[in-house]
Amino acid sequence: MSGLEFKRPRACILGLEGTALSNWEKGFFREADPYGYIIFARNVADPDQLKRLTGELRDLNGRSNLPILVDQEGGRVTRLKPPHWRKMPAAGVFGQLYEQHPDDAREAAYLNGRLLAADLIDVGISVACAPVLDLYFPGMSDVVGDRAYGSEVANVVALASAVSAGLMDGGIVPVVKHIPGHGRASVDSHKDLPVVSASRSSLSVNDFEPFRQMKDVLAAMSAHILFSAIDDQRPGTVSPKVIDEIIRGDIGFDNLLISDDLSMEALGGSIASRTYECLVAGCDIALHCNGKRTELEQVVSMSPKLDGQALARALAVTNKITSLQGSVPARPVLADWNARLAQLLAPVWPAAQGEGA
Repeated sequence: MSGLEFKRPRACILGLEGTALSNWEKGFFREADPYGYIIFARNVADPDQLKRLTGELRDLNGRSNLPILVDQEGGRVTRLKPPHWRKMPAAGVFGQLYEQHPDDAREAAYLNGRLLAADLIDVGISVACAPVLDLYFPGMSDVVGDRAYGSEVANVVALASAVSAGLMDGGIVPVVKHIPGHGRASVDSHKDLPVVSASRSSLSVNDFEPFRQMKDVLAAMSAHILFSAIDDQRPGTVSPKVIDEIIRGDIGFDNLLISDDLSMEALGGSIASRTYECLVAGCDIALHCNGKRTELEQVVSMSPKLDGQALARALAVTNKITSLQGSVPARPVLADWNARLAQLLAPVWPAAQGEGA
């Protein structure tokens, strides 16, 4: 069993400032003891440096199964980049292939998940913020765009399930996003609050359905979206109605719910108030990504020690990290897997034929 039930960390995941921990960060993180950390491109120089950094984070808090997350979807959302890591296709590439050759697309998605897992395991990362279950809606903001596997529920679920299986088989816990659905966002939630006016029934049979079909995944990230048919006052991340009635109720997701980044401009108020509101609304974990000292202090000040159902859900993830660490299969012949992936993707992604694919 994990030590989480005896040494309860805070209900937050925090970002770091740079490629090495400052003296201030070392003291602050040791005292704060957050549930986990998230890695961005600013924290990455090369594989050796990143492995040292993640090892230091685990040592700071004394947890070998510490959740260390990264957004590594492929395409635009890639934190580990060439030349040290392979070039990864966006989710939309797999969606294009699925329209032509569904069996090949599922195999390619699984292989991509396994190769991604190998990349992350090598540098001490335990959790991938992927796959995206949002549907693609033409005419909406490209904040999702080709991050989506497609516009059809069945296609998205088939490909996202294959990626999740590949990640898990390779030793990495996936986090699906952005529950209950971000595809209809008409503006970029990093800069403004998207308002979705679709009916609750339409949302339920479309946007919510991929999450319903994958509700057993151990962790999900929330959507900073205002669904006017459900709660016309609060975005989903800070809405008790959206979390209780839709995420926990209609969708039936009862695992770890992590907020999207609290520093995004879709949310109003101070960082402290955003942290408080998301946790009170029903998120289990507050996620803060930019690594800014004054904001980190606010997040930690409003994040209690994990307890109750949130602790149980958090424990399920760390227990899974422990079990995956103990059962990761022998490292595959990556060159062979990369070659097979390139072969499968060739009809829709010529870049797969070139160096760094």
